[in-house]
Amino acid sequence: MGKRVGLWFNQDKAVIVSITDDGEERIIITANMEHYLRYSSATPGDGSPQESRDKRYWDHVDEYYDKVIAYIRDAEVVQIFGPDESKAELKKRLENLGLGEYSITLETTDKLTDHQVAEKVRARFPVRSQYDIF
Repeated sequence: MGKRVGLWFNQDKAVIVSITDDGEERIIITANMEHYLRYSSATPGDGSPQESRDKRYWDHVDEYYDKVIAYIRDAEVVQIFGPDESKAELKKRLENLGLGEYSITLETTDKLTDHQVAEKVRARFPVRSQYDIF
């Protein structure tokens, strides 16, 4: 069987656990984004400082999602779990890139440690040994 991926995902961090017949790999990607705050512009009605901040923020969000997608793009099955709606946004981006042909499932979970994420993915996608009988 090919690569199976489970990832805990939110707007700040992605813990990606890839399972193949050769074993398991864990990657952690952080967004490293400053919290997004709305400030009024220095010049009333100008709006350009806000627009500039908005553009930087969304460029950074896109870069974060692209890094995560790069690690999961060759998976046959993907399970995305996490506490907020960013997991649905990631699924939508995968489908828009034409990567929706494999199975993508979503699950809402609370915050988990990296170790708990790996355990959850291992339970979902057990590694088969060469001695398993099919």
